[in-house]
Amino acid sequence: MKLFLLLLLFISALNATKINDVSSIVGVRENQIIGYSLVVGLEKTGDGTTSKFTLQSISNMLKAMNIDMNPIDIKSKNVAAVVVTATMKPFARQGDKFDITVSSIGDAKSLEGGTLLMTPLKGVDGKIYALGQGAVSIGGRNTRGGALTHPTAGVVFNGGFIEREININLFNQEYATLSLKEADFKNAVAVQKAINSFYNTQVAVATDSRSVKLKRPQNRSMIEFLAEVQDIEMNYRPKNKIIINERTGTIVAGVNIQLKPIILTHGDITIKIVEQKNLLSPDGAVIVDKDLVIGLNENEVYTKEGTTTVANLVRSLQKMGASPKDIISILEAMKSAGSIVADLVVM
Repeated sequence: MKLFLLLLLFISALNATKINDVSSIVGVRENQIIGYSLVVGLEKTGDGTTSKFTLQSISNMLKAMNIDMNPIDIKSKNVAAVVVTATMKPFARQGDKFDITVSSIGDAKSLEGGTLLMTPLKGVDGKIYALGQGAVSIGGRNTRGGALTHPTAGVVFNGGFIEREININLFNQEYATLSLKEADFKNAVAVQKAINSFYNTQVAVATDSRSVKLKRPQNRSMIEFLAEVQDIEMNYRPKNKIIINERTGTIVAGVNIQLKPIILTHGDITIKIVEQKNLLSPDGAVIVDKDLVIGLNENEVYTKEGTTTVANLVRSLQKMGASPKDIISILEAMKSAGSIVADLVVM
């Protein structure tokens, strides 16, 4: 049985960061737009006759050009029906160009070499905000030099054109609101204090764990004010997270995420975390590095005082030869038992 003896240490970290990095301005955001169209010019890799909506779309397009064609008479395999998606940036102006994503919805084998026909791109309100058209790029060969993994999706670079603007009138406003990217009362108060300290007056007030309401000073425009506010530095306390990708076995954790006392057994591995000031390694122990000591029989692992963190636990498990699957299972069990207080995000 493998035994891990670890020490418990509480570490609290504050990071100096700009307000712009941890918040956004309410009302200033991206907008999603979507459309349906056809990709033409394919080399017999388009939709077959089983994609009835593609044949109907071709017929409708030809009718708009004064060519009357029954869908059942259309046999072309050089056309594919696609959904077109894109993101409008804040303050996008009429005539601005942007990239659009094209994805097949029929039984097409590939969009390589195709051209997207003019596509109205609508918002959630049903209004047309942009048009899309152009040559579809699917990225060439994959990283191993073989055929593409997803040849039925591609990008039209600079193929989108803004037709309708989304007006955001900040200049004449007296008030604005910051929205923190993560809800935290202390961080909201820290933003409030940093802004008020910078202006030496009460221009910011935290209204909840995510919102900070701002009042524009008399001697500045709203644009100048927001530019200054976003550049102010504050003491930000990041929320501890452990991110696990079960497919790849990747584990990302903050250096100082501490572990609470626990005894846990997983297969032939036993983890024992105890509060102990002095922990001596046995005679003949092998020092791997300044924080990690492995016993002679390689069945015991010790960590020095102040190193009982998720990062050190994972490193110790790796030194003992535990598989990524075992490490992930152990972390999930420790989270369920309350030994890990940080958020555990499984992808």
